[in-house]
Amino acid sequence: MVQFEVPAIVPADPEANITDLLVKRVEATPDLALFSVPDGDAWRDITAADFQTAVIALAKGFVAAGIQPGEKVGFLARTTYEWTLVDFALFYAGAVMVPIYETSSPAQIQWILEDSGANALLVESADHFAKFDEVRGDLPLVREVWQLHLGAIDTLTAAGTGVEDAEIERRRNLAVGSDIATLIYTSGSTGRPKGCVLTHSNFVELTRNSAKSLDKVVQTKGASTVLFITTAHVFARFISLLNVHAGVRTGHQPDTKQLLSALGTFKPTFLLAVPRVFEKVYNSAEQKAEAGGKGKIFRAAAAAAIEHSRLLEEGKKIPFGLKIKFALFDKLVYGKLRDAMGGNIQYAVSGSAPLGPRLGHFFHSLGVVILEGYGLTETTAPATVNLADKSKIGTVGPALPGVGVRLAEDGEIEVKGINVFKEYWNNPEATAEAFHDGWFRTGDIGSFDSEGFLTVTGRKKEIIVTAGGKNVAPAALEDPIRANPIVGQVVVVGDQKPFISALITLDPEMLPTWLGNNGLSADMSLADASTNEAVRAEVQRAVDIANKNVSRAESIRKFTILDSEWTEASGHLTPKMSIKRNVIMSDFADQVSAIYDEPVKTTNVPLG
Repeated sequence: MVQFEVPAIVPADPEANITDLLVKRVEATPDLALFSVPDGDAWRDITAADFQTAVIALAKGFVAAGIQPGEKVGFLARTTYEWTLVDFALFYAGAVMVPIYETSSPAQIQWILEDSGANALLVESADHFAKFDEVRGDLPLVREVWQLHLGAIDTLTAAGTGVEDAEIERRRNLAVGSDIATLIYTSGSTGRPKGCVLTHSNFVELTRNSAKSLDKVVQTKGASTVLFITTAHVFARFISLLNVHAGVRTGHQPDTKQLLSALGTFKPTFLLAVPRVFEKVYNSAEQKAEAGGKGKIFRAAAAAAIEHSRLLEEGKKIPFGLKIKFALFDKLVYGKLRDAMGGNIQYAVSGSAPLGPRLGHFFHSLGVVILEGYGLTETTAPATVNLADKSKIGTVGPALPGVGVRLAEDGEIEVKGINVFKEYWNNPEATAEAFHDGWFRTGDIGSFDSEGFLTVTGRKKEIIVTAGGKNVAPAALEDPIRANPIVGQVVVVGDQKPFISALITLDPEMLPTWLGNNGLSADMSLADASTNEAVRAEVQRAVDIANKNVSRAESIRKFTILDSEWTEASGHLTPKMSIKRNVIMSDFADQVSAIYDEPVKTTNVPLG
């Protein structure tokens, strides 16, 4: 059994809770700009001291409203400054937040509030309230509901003016490290969400150790970031707490369509993102260059960037000709992309799915070091992450300080340490099943290199076994295909079938630009595009590229382009944009059957 454990570099404090992160930040740098909020076309700073003042005032409002220590409070909202304000106010009031994804259906909202035993709920908008209102009659424990858009924060703050400071100080000190800090429900890619009990120590110890490990990213002077990934997810939630601890100035932009403009004015030094964001940035730049007649230049620049980064990582000398090309493209292409992202980004932390070497090397040559990491809700997000001074593209890095990672005999990744959750809420059977000799079973398959850098190769339950007995990891095929600008999502199928095939959706944002660049009608519908020969040829090209990475037996022989999207709203994607494979296989069973009912007509792999 291969195992790597990294000792903690910060002494544990079993008495500390999350509120101590803010208290110590204010003591150290009360006038530091801890947040910036949109103010017209600019940003207005909020200091650490002012943030704490607002937190205490809102905590008093929760106390005045009757929220008791240990009670659960649901929160359904987008990623904004107010999200973190509410988060800390509930910690100060001694309550336990139960975050709910803003895209959740009424049935999901009911399950989470019912299962958690929540006594109150905050929602951001009237739409969010309408979802709750559909199931309100089945949730008798929920006695209070507030809407941010109706001035809930101001109303609660005003109501709490009579609460003494001493009461808030008493409440914020009630929890110790082993107590529950939050109850986060898994995104439900494999059935009904389970509530993960994450403790104060999970966050405090992981935050303090990660800040040391990633000091060049979060503890350098002027460190700043714009959060746009939903803070209801543990990944962004952890980063928001890490930023408070490390003194990182944080902005928020919940609308990803406004992300580039936000980056341009905020000018962050690092980003937190998922691979799909980097794919979008690359594909948008490529198609924009194509539309301007400079597509050939962009592709040459991309090839030079990737080769330059590969040679640097391998420690090889850069040929003189490549140096000249790289310098030229830096002015023509790379510099413009850096400026589009604000001009100051040095690092990006990426998680939730493999990024792939191509994009990793491309952005590295832009001067952006993408630090891929790995973790789950059950590991309070990161268990491993690449380091600023040592990263290996294509891996998710070594274990963080205080964390152990090992591979079971079948290759399953198991985790133990300061970040591993306490239990599944009200589900002892699932809790027992999740652990193996005290190590958390992640359900993912991986491998280590000699230095302990982890590579994730796929989900254990998603491994496809063909009728011929060949084991196929879908991600190895899906990720390269998804990198194509017109591809939205991909699901590789073929379990107990004679060959591998795929269901593919088109990207409605990128498709019009690609169509226009290729002499086709930019307003072509998804239905028409799914049967268009030029579109099919482009998708076939993406499949051909993916097939080059695998053996003949693992190659995709057939694919079907669907005339619809897979989205959160359709129920086929999780909030972090992961595919719900079991739902897709159920909803599109007829399309899968049709692939195998008909003989193979078009393929780049001979059936032989």
